[in-house]
Amino acid sequence: MRPWNWRRALLWAALTLLLLVAQTLLVALTLRYEAARGQERVDQVAVAVAARLKQIADRDLQGLQGLLWVDPQLDQGPRWAQDASVLLRSTRPILRLEYRNAQRLVARSTDSPYVSPIYLQASREEMEIETQLACAAALRQGSQQFSRSYFIVLAGGEGLEVVDLCLPQLHTGQPPNFVVATLALRYLLEEAVSEDLAREAEFSFVESDGTRLARAGLTRGAGFYLAERLVDVSGLTLQLKVDSAAGQPKLIPNLTTALVLGLSLALFVLVYLLARDGRRRAFAEHALAEALAFRHAMENSLVTGLRARDMAGTITYVNPAFCAMVGFKAEELLGQAAPPYWPPEFVDSYRRRHMSRSARWNAGEDPRQGFETVFMRAGGERFPVLIFEAPLLDAQGQQTGWMSAVLDVSDQRRVEELSRQQQDRLQATARLATVGEMASLLSHELNQPLAAIASYSAASLNLLKLEAADPETPELVRQAITRIAEQAERAGRVIKSVHDFVRRRDQSRETIAVDQLIDAVLPLVRLQARKSGTRIELDLPQPMPRVRCDRTMVEQVLLNLTRNAIQAMDGDMPLDARVLTLRARQTAASWVSIAVLDRGPGISPEVAKQLYTPFFTTRAEGMGLGLSLCRTVIEQHGGALDFFSREDGPGTEFRFTLAAAASPAKPEAAQRLSTDDVAGEST
Repeated sequence: MRPWNWRRALLWAALTLLLLVAQTLLVALTLRYEAARGQERVDQVAVAVAARLKQIADRDLQGLQGLLWVDPQLDQGPRWAQDASVLLRSTRPILRLEYRNAQRLVARSTDSPYVSPIYLQASREEMEIETQLACAAALRQGSQQFSRSYFIVLAGGEGLEVVDLCLPQLHTGQPPNFVVATLALRYLLEEAVSEDLAREAEFSFVESDGTRLARAGLTRGAGFYLAERLVDVSGLTLQLKVDSAAGQPKLIPNLTTALVLGLSLALFVLVYLLARDGRRRAFAEHALAEALAFRHAMENSLVTGLRARDMAGTITYVNPAFCAMVGFKAEELLGQAAPPYWPPEFVDSYRRRHMSRSARWNAGEDPRQGFETVFMRAGGERFPVLIFEAPLLDAQGQQTGWMSAVLDVSDQRRVEELSRQQQDRLQATARLATVGEMASLLSHELNQPLAAIASYSAASLNLLKLEAADPETPELVRQAITRIAEQAERAGRVIKSVHDFVRRRDQSRETIAVDQLIDAVLPLVRLQARKSGTRIELDLPQPMPRVRCDRTMVEQVLLNLTRNAIQAMDGDMPLDARVLTLRARQTAASWVSIAVLDRGPGISPEVAKQLYTPFFTTRAEGMGLGLSLCRTVIEQHGGALDFFSREDGPGTEFRFTLAAAASPAKPEAAQRLSTDDVAGEST
């Protein structure tokens, strides 16, 4: 289960949600406040520009009304033209002034000096419709009237949206004349917008459907803060649209919002740190509880006994495995300086050992090592234990006592004894298997002496019948009986050598000469060598080296290796090439090497990989235990068994080493002996 339980998680979730909602609302209100301020600013700009437009329109209207007092038809033409030019230079929105007669025809006209003449691309007659309508309305109402706006194209491709202002000149008893002023809406708007306002927003005159008629401003509007107002300019109603260049309020550039966000983030960081510390503490508590539970579970599941003692040797802790091992309860052991599982005869020695271990630790030595001792169960049974002891340190690194791991090795000792017995039985089985394979050889070897005994016995009986007739008969009978005794002794020696090999098992190691080991197995080796026609050569040094070994086991190794060598030379190999060599050398002051060499086909790499694997064999009748047993025996003696390909021709050399006796003889020149024991040779 997670240490963060659902109640604590619910409280933290509610607190986080409330903080999130509160901070979100605070930021939203701040952004709304900033938006309201921005909209209020745009509205104020729209009001100011509208007021400025009315002011400019009233000023221009007053200038135009001054022209009504001058009548070009009464010889005031130059004056009218002069006044019109002055008015155009002072009023940039007015592009053209026209004086029209009663028939509304242009009598005089003056263009603004700020733009090219507006009626170069299109004639004035093409733009008369809106002007005529405005003048007709002005005549009916007796006051100035604006026409609808229309678009004109200037030189260079530029165009402007303009309106015509028609002012009637009424004289009593005379037909009315008209003064027509063409006003550019863009220039009117630009004159109303100051340079500072032009940087803040985009200003436009738009129609009711949103069509833009004129634009002013140094920047484009962002489309977020908008203000629209209807401006009545001396009878002309225009819709003014103000689009602020400031977009939606941003979180960071705005100081107020940034402060709110900074405080909100700081609050969330504090809450996060608090939650993280609380979570860490909960995890630490949970981990501590889990560690304690795990330690108890581990200690209870261990089969190894654990024991803790203070510096004085008093027991401070034992686990259930230790209590089960010694048969005492924990209450009976805790606080005991001389525990009841110590055998009474060893109490003093155990105390001295504990004190010496503490002294070695205080002297700077590391006493952490295993040692074997004897404990006593509650029933009085003694049993061997293996103890590994190490200093017990606190959090500051100071030693407070000793921690011991105790292993009951009584079962291990029984298993070792059982293994030793099984090894002995396996070796005996291997020897019996070897003798079984030699049964046919024994029958052949014993056949000759038994046949000779039978022949000599029959001859003796026949000679006894002729004893009276032949005076030499007693001497012949004596010779025959002598031959019978010799052949019987020969058969007995063969049987005794096999019997000794099977039955002999001396557990102790002895010092023995190498030639004695070879002589002990040589009769059995000759049995198989005679059958296969193999010649045996002995290559032994003088004086003969002596080794310390288990004689029976080493003899079995020699017998297995020689038997394998003879079998390797069976088959199509010529009889004169079948040579088995037994060689011994003292390779060093403390080691003696014994080798068995054959002239067979050698060992293939595939077989060499598994040569020492138990139950691996290349012969259908083999058990696969010979070489594995040989290697085990030699390694138990501290030596090594290995094989090599012969350098002087085909064949294999199996070589093993044994420890030399305490006073080994120095190796001298080797003397090669040869015994031509060839199959079929009479004995």
